[in-house]
Amino acid sequence: MMSVELSTPLTLPSGVTLANRIAKSALSEALADRAQAPTAELIRLYRRWADSGAGLLITGNVMVDRRALGEPGNVAIEDDRHLDLLGQWAEAATARGAQAWVQLNHPGRQAPRGLNREAVAPSEITVTGAPGVFGKPRALSSAEIKGIIRRFATAARVVVDAGFTGVQIHAAHGYLISQFLSPLTNRRTDEWGGSAENRRRFLLEIVAAVRAESGPRIPIGVKLNSADFQRGGMTEDESTEVVLALAKKGIDLLEISGGNYESTAFMGASGEGVKASTRAREAYFLDYAERARKAIADSGAELPLMVTGGFRSRLGMAEAVAGDAVDIVGLGRPLIMEPDLPRRLLAGEAGAMLVHPRRLRIKHLEGMGELMWFGVQLRRIGQGKEPDPTRHPLRNLPHYLHTTGLIGRPARRGFTG
Repeated sequence: MMSVELSTPLTLPSGVTLANRIAKSALSEALADRAQAPTAELIRLYRRWADSGAGLLITGNVMVDRRALGEPGNVAIEDDRHLDLLGQWAEAATARGAQAWVQLNHPGRQAPRGLNREAVAPSEITVTGAPGVFGKPRALSSAEIKGIIRRFATAARVVVDAGFTGVQIHAAHGYLISQFLSPLTNRRTDEWGGSAENRRRFLLEIVAAVRAESGPRIPIGVKLNSADFQRGGMTEDESTEVVLALAKKGIDLLEISGGNYESTAFMGASGEGVKASTRAREAYFLDYAERARKAIADSGAELPLMVTGGFRSRLGMAEAVAGDAVDIVGLGRPLIMEPDLPRRLLAGEAGAMLVHPRRLRIKHLEGMGELMWFGVQLRRIGQGKEPDPTRHPLRNLPHYLHTTGLIGRPARRGFTG
């Protein structure tokens, strides 16, 4: 078997080749304007990342419906009205030869009240653990579900027309597709719920529609939970069935993550509850990746795997790809603080700097404070500045609320499919 290193190119099932095994994973940049179009800041940010050395750049949280936003500043694509700006974004991201994929998403019930007049979901199950943030969702009709599938396909066509080289479908972290997959949030009894096969129908039909719209040569990735980490949610056993179904559909890359807003395993900030073996190997979901890899091989299918979350040292990343657990290492927050990190890793440097944002010491705001802290760092890069690891999180709150327009922003129109 060929020895695999971080610098080894990877050819995907579609025939597209990635220059190396390091990817910039999706980060919700929240840098769109009030019309949900890309801004000069977002374009400048990706021009910086284009020079990072990563073989793949995946954008964060582009919504397929401007009436269903996950957070302030989401880019939303319903048609080609912003094709010129999208083209500038794509040109910046691909300027140095990296593959650049747009992550397409719908928030479902994870749609904040202040941004959306209503939220929709497979079933009328409200998000717990975030009082006042999310309202009770309305259950989608079958016709509306089919309409959302068409929205994913349309958005995929638009971003490819704009010059992006692929798409990633976000089916993790408790967003709409993940809600359909989970028996905890999908209580339907029609063709879109009930059995595990019916619950994964929504995802598989989105994949098929995107493939039909974008063609066989455009890479399609999917981001999937290894598990929901909730009692009654999607388990690793059922997730593995979804993996095998996706492999049969011929997608190009599966990114493995886990959790949702009620169980934030994907954030992994504290490390509490994480096995010692997982901490030693750095990646949060590497054990599940090995399980998925074996299931894929036993089925006779081919599906490259990517794991994001926890990687910090070059040794840990190199061991992951050399050991055949994963094909691609995803880096998120490390590329906020060190936008040129992949290039330095490929040159042999030891790893990412350790960043520990100062704590707010306000229990219910701790997670939000950290998210805002990194969000402000992204905006600094978009403004042509350098990240500031010494910035106190309390300075971020008024800045974040002002620049994102979270205060005084009117609710969006209602959802009509």
